[in-house]
Amino acid sequence: MVEELGCRIAAGELAEGQTIELPQLETELDVSRTVLREALRVLKEKGLIDARQKRGTYVQPRARWRLLDPDVIRWQFQGREDRQFLNDLAEVRTIIEPASARLAALRRTEDDLAAMTRALAAMSVAARGDADPVEADLAFHRALLAATHNELLVRMEVVLQAGLAARDRLVHGVVQDDDPTPAHAAVLDAIGDGDPDAAAAATAALLAKSISDLDRIRSDT
Repeated sequence: MVEELGCRIAAGELAEGQTIELPQLETELDVSRTVLREALRVLKEKGLIDARQKRGTYVQPRARWRLLDPDVIRWQFQGREDRQFLNDLAEVRTIIEPASARLAALRRTEDDLAAMTRALAAMSVAARGDADPVEADLAFHRALLAATHNELLVRMEVVLQAGLAARDRLVHGVVQDDDPTPAHAAVLDAIGDGDPDAAAAATAALLAKSISDLDRIRSDT
């Protein structure tokens, strides 16, 4: 129920300010009032809905949504491309990831390098069609953030994970013969060498390629 209603709200099927008619949903979705109320409680915690006396339960303006919630991010991409969000994500990554790579080059441990190396190997396997390219990409970026040893940057995984997954599914489904391994390997090499400037530059180049891939998709659609 949470998934169903969350997707409807994110897609605009239940518009901002619209009152949610509980009896109608009970009948349509064949669920009890208890189940429906529990689902609405979860959606309220995520900022998507609220309830007021005399007004009932209604959809909140987007400005009230918890946009960094992984479910809310995922719902926005369910079956469609949220272009503005992808643009916002690209800007956030451009701010965070080169700086994170710089810190990782200064702070990484052998365990950190091993985690990134494993992710890179999985990426190479995925490029041959023998593994999930999305999960391999996510594993690399999670390991990079972990290598900063900054708890707040590590928490940015929540934002990047859902957004990257949606972006990667778009790119890997359209951009053919594209092996991301070398660009990621350049980042890992610089971090392994302990060269913060080179790590930041390699990451910036990787992000520029990511933006270019999205532009290619958009120009073909």
